[in-house]
Amino acid sequence: MPHFTVNSKYRPAGDQPAAIDTLSKSIQAGNRYQTLLGVTGSGKTYTMAKVIEQTQKPTLIMTHNKTLAAQLYSEFKSFFPDNHVEYFISYYDYYQPEAYLPRQDLFIEKDSSINQELERLRLSTTASLLHHDDVIVIASVSANYGLGSPEDYRSIVQKLSIGEEYHQKALLLKLVDMGYRRNDEFFDRGDFRVNGEVIDIYPAYAEEYAIRVEFFGDEIETIYPFNALTGEKQEELKETTIYAANQFIVGKEKLALAVKSIEEELDARLTYYQEQDRTVEFNRLKQRTEFDLEMIESTGMCKGIENYSRHLTGKAPGETPYSLMDYFEAMHNDYLVIVDESHVSLPQFRGMYAGDRSRKEVLVEHGFRLPSALDNRPLRFEEFINKAPHYLFVSATPNELETDLSSVVAQQVVRPTGLLDPTIETVDSTYQVEHLHDSMKPVIERGERVLITVLTKKMAEELSTYYNDLGLKCRHMHSDMDAIERNQTIRSLRLGEFDILIGINLLREGLDLPEVSLVAILDADKEGFLRSRTALIQTAGRAARNANGKVLMYAKKMTYSMKFCIETTQARRKKQIAYNKKHGITPKTTLRDLDTDLKVEDAGELYNKQTKLEKMPKSQRQQLIKELKAKMLAAAKTLDFEEAARLRDEIAKVKKL
Repeated sequence: MPHFTVNSKYRPAGDQPAAIDTLSKSIQAGNRYQTLLGVTGSGKTYTMAKVIEQTQKPTLIMTHNKTLAAQLYSEFKSFFPDNHVEYFISYYDYYQPEAYLPRQDLFIEKDSSINQELERLRLSTTASLLHHDDVIVIASVSANYGLGSPEDYRSIVQKLSIGEEYHQKALLLKLVDMGYRRNDEFFDRGDFRVNGEVIDIYPAYAEEYAIRVEFFGDEIETIYPFNALTGEKQEELKETTIYAANQFIVGKEKLALAVKSIEEELDARLTYYQEQDRTVEFNRLKQRTEFDLEMIESTGMCKGIENYSRHLTGKAPGETPYSLMDYFEAMHNDYLVIVDESHVSLPQFRGMYAGDRSRKEVLVEHGFRLPSALDNRPLRFEEFINKAPHYLFVSATPNELETDLSSVVAQQVVRPTGLLDPTIETVDSTYQVEHLHDSMKPVIERGERVLITVLTKKMAEELSTYYNDLGLKCRHMHSDMDAIERNQTIRSLRLGEFDILIGINLLREGLDLPEVSLVAILDADKEGFLRSRTALIQTAGRAARNANGKVLMYAKKMTYSMKFCIETTQARRKKQIAYNKKHGITPKTTLRDLDTDLKVEDAGELYNKQTKLEKMPKSQRQQLIKELKAKMLAAAKTLDFEEAARLRDEIAKVKKL
């Protein structure tokens, strides 16, 4: 088995060595649950990587946030360059689930836009899990949703070996059964093309290389990968394995059984509506389901096929659906699940099932779906928490659930950099806006940044306007801003285009801003979700990456959450100061390099250089597609999936011509 080996210039320091040792020994001893309580900036991600190295277990790392998932993916790719690090999040750029509003008699059709690069990464994940032992998967909550059977997915493969005989027509039919499409003009992922005795297959999970299979009669003479864009040939292979283009693909026999099972359920449900004299629901369900059945029988797929997953996988009603964890279990009986930011992730996992169930119950009741659609669902929390052999919860503020479950709780309080938790000062909130104005001036003069957290969007906007009128450079950030705009705002703050950022609850987990030395929490005594002990500790942690870190809590009274946050921070500072004194460490701000080239050139400029696409020669249009595709792949590699999706749409426009 290939070994997991961390590639890093750093060595464990501070509390990291003890935490790595404690957690690794606990997992190796067979304990199911363990927790890493690591303060902000203590190198929790590095500790996670070292635990994987020590335990040598395939690992699923889950988090509640796609942005954090992308950040983790980038970090673990650098930690484990010689292993298979995969990325598994929802493949939708946009997703509107189907729903029905009985009071308005309004049916909302499912509407979605699939990001092809994210879909490729998901397929790459499942293929790697069934083909390699050294796999680390970074996933969002999407990993808790239902997938097809891993056994079916593994069984529907096509192995190709040099010297073996394959009837070409049978091979092409097998590729169609696996979900691949014949496309001799615009060769893309999930396609195959035929030119005499040469078959090119572009695996749905491949990044940029397709497979060329050359025949001599019915015997395979040569197999080699080639760059689908440039045609560059790679080293020849003795054999290769092609996996299905969709996780819900099943064999012909199982598909026939599934169709029969769906028909039986449909007959039973139609009988129920007849007995209830509900003609509208009867006709609605009959028409929709029979159309889906026709599509499944003719193509093996239909829109919304996931709603029939129970029949396709052969599961019993109410039985736990297959999920990404089952793909780990199919090849790796012993694996590790790491839940990052567990204080947020676990409650989110808990709430997924109820929301999905309530929407689908309405659809089933009014004849839009069969009752089996209810079994296309995310895992219940108790199913998730008891499924894997080992769990590691990671958070600066774990909840009681994590600590109560865990056999060990490793604390990582001392940072490798020697940085201390910020000092916390409580100030009367009567004149909080004026006091904060005076407190920010020396911070800004030092070239450092300020974060301010408020309770409402309106206050964020008004406070931003007020400070700008006083000559300060200030912006606000709230939930109405899309992800791209939020990332650009944070980037601009780090670049020094402005000095003060005001937000609500967007300034907590996962923000790495070493330039910030002052965090101000207005109305800190307004006890609630935004001012809970977890929220206060997380918000205060944004100032922990700077040697001058300081937190101002504006309040009229001392709440339990404030007291807990202050006492916890003081205890951590005491331990950190003692460690630094013993080892002669002087805390210094460690600035993280800011990428200077994150933008992909606007592909629209390519069009402006042309007269009219309609009059453009075919050869030039094909060259334009190649240029756009290269830019799309470049954007996807930097995880700029929004830009990649836009370029994909531009390519589609040109292809239509």
